Amino acid sequence: LTFSLLSVTLLVSFGSSMLYGYNLAVVNSPAVDIKAFYNTTWTQRYGHGLAPGPLTLLYSLTVSIFALGGLVGSLLVGVLVERYGRKGALSRSALLVLLGGGFMGFSRELGSPEMVIVGRSITGLHSGRCCLGCGAVLPHGLNLRGFLGLVPSIFICLGVFFAQVLGLPELLGKDRFWPLFLSVVVVPASLQLLLLHCFPESPRYLLIEKNDISGATKALCRFLGTPGVQDVIEEMKEEQRSLSSMEMVSVWQLLRDRSVRWQTLSVVVVNAGMQLSGIDAIWFYTNAIFENAGIPVSQIPYTTMGTGAIEVVAGLIGCFTIEKLGRRPLIVTGFCAMGICSAGITVSLLLQTALPWMRYVSVACVVGIIAGFCMGPAGVPFLMTAELFTQSHRPAAYIVGGSLNWLCNFTVGFIFPFLQMSAGAFCYLVFCGVCLLVALYIYLIVPETKNKTFMEISHIFA
Repeated sequence: LTFSLLSVTLLVSFGSSMLYGYNLAVVNSPAVDIKAFYNTTWTQRYGHGLAPGPLTLLYSLTVSIFALGGLVGSLLVGVLVERYGRKGALSRSALLVLLGGGFMGFSRELGSPEMVIVGRSITGLHSGRCCLGCGAVLPHGLNLRGFLGLVPSIFICLGVFFAQVLGLPELLGKDRFWPLFLSVVVVPASLQLLLLHCFPESPRYLLIEKNDISGATKALCRFLGTPGVQDVIEEMKEEQRSLSSMEMVSVWQLLRDRSVRWQTLSVVVVNAGMQLSGIDAIWFYTNAIFENAGIPVSQIPYTTMGTGAIEVVAGLIGCFTIEKLGRRPLIVTGFCAMGICSAGITVSLLLQTALPWMRYVSVACVVGIIAGFCMGPAGVPFLMTAELFTQSHRPAAYIVGGSLNWLCNFTVGFIFPFLQMSAGAFCYLVFCGVCLLVALYIYLIVPETKNKTFMEISHIFA
């Protein structure tokens, strides 16, 4: 792990994954202020305020539209990378953040709730387009796939944590600051845009897509810190020859291919389960959950920040243990912890009237859900998708997994407030059931993929 490789991995994660995490959590703290802005604007336009139902609907759309933008962005990734390379696609995506941040930052000055919604959708488009994978700068045969694959999940946790810190009342957690709070995303995007030119393009893109052997050699020497890269170049040439004679599988062909049916089903289950686990409900609506649990309003921002610090630690544990423990133990343990803690929230909410100390059990369960997610389910599904398929099937598998991921993200973000109003404490049992069923499926069906070739994994599935 050289300095150049670590630097570009951190830079890409800082300007992409961290923004994804920030945008997940940034709408949590100013929820009341944004709703008040919507209500005031509606009154100025039409002479009357919004009823609670339509106001909740409008705010839910603001929260969840981020995922619809992400869905569109994820479908465009392949075309953009093929045309501009990973470096070029990331640079153009950073410009989107500047645009989206501008919309949100000036929304109140211009009295336009629509600008908040449009800005959220544009930042979602950026997040969908930036799911390029930090390990992609290297050939697939090199090690550290697991470590590099989980670095972005740490930055997602860091993004959530920074949003929670900036949302404190002493910083940007005041009514007059919420447009600035939403538009802070332009800072890391600008830094990424400025610093990306310091690094070469992905060696795989240069050699396989552009047939630029000289450029690929220089890039590899820079990333690997050694002039002796001829073996790696030959390996990439072999991959180029195999790809030129290989017919890429479409999504429809992937879904109909019986030889990879269990692999495809596993991608569907793991990616859908990752979002239907309720983690986005926790991130989007943490303050509302703690308020329902009876935590004093003055303590909620600091309690939320504490959960953010714990999730960063959990992400680091997952990142530095994945190569030793493997993918399967981390993701099964993570989903089990999330399921048990979701049930714990239901129990604590039902008993808190009789037992006031149960409110702290609610906080512990929220922490448990986030920690369980960051240790495994946050990053392993993307890594497993790459390891379960050959190159001919991999792009279609990413489209299936990414589309499901974003669609389920949108669904949870949109319906959770209504589910909470109708089912009360029992709404968390839905997430409990999803988590435990996904953990059971992985335990029974999905093999360990660490240090295994595709053929070995395919034989295990067979």
